[in-house]
Amino acid sequence: MTTFLDREVADPERFSALFDAHYEEIRRYIGRRLDLDVAEDLAAETFLIAFRRRDGFDAARGGIRPWLYGVATKLIGRHRRAELRRYRALARSGPPVGEDGHEQRVVDRLSARVTVQRLSAALAGLSRGERDVVLLVAYGELTYDEVAAALGIAYGTVASRLSRARTKLRDALGVEV
Repeated sequence: MTTFLDREVADPERFSALFDAHYEEIRRYIGRRLDLDVAEDLAAETFLIAFRRRDGFDAARGGIRPWLYGVATKLIGRHRRAELRRYRALARSGPPVGEDGHEQRVVDRLSARVTVQRLSAALAGLSRGERDVVLLVAYGELTYDEVAAALGIAYGTVASRLSRARTKLRDALGVEV
């Protein structure tokens, strides 16, 4: 039986509605994981790949969002070295400079630098699978079921990776995550 989602994905004319509904969310997810310079290109590539593979979409395996996040995460995997370099660079240098008043900028930069450096170093220390799960939950706001569908892994694998990652992040940051 063909569902509404199956028709939306399969029909090239209707696929543009999916693009309109999810492009910005996918772009933000990619931008958080990689540099903003490549986020727009990779988000567009995500939808190009999804469009080309639309006949393989199976709503029974999960919804549109997890499917798109899965495509985006695989593209990010191709750019994983850049992601790790970014986290390591942020761990060394801290976040970019803002446009507030001088005193506030100094306080904000010092505070943010410590936080971003520690978090970036902690994220770089996770395995690829752990980092994918953490960032899909944190940035994509996906449920465990959606993460499982996005990555093509079992629900239990999502839970165990997230549990291990939380332990590593808690140990590295000294805070409850």
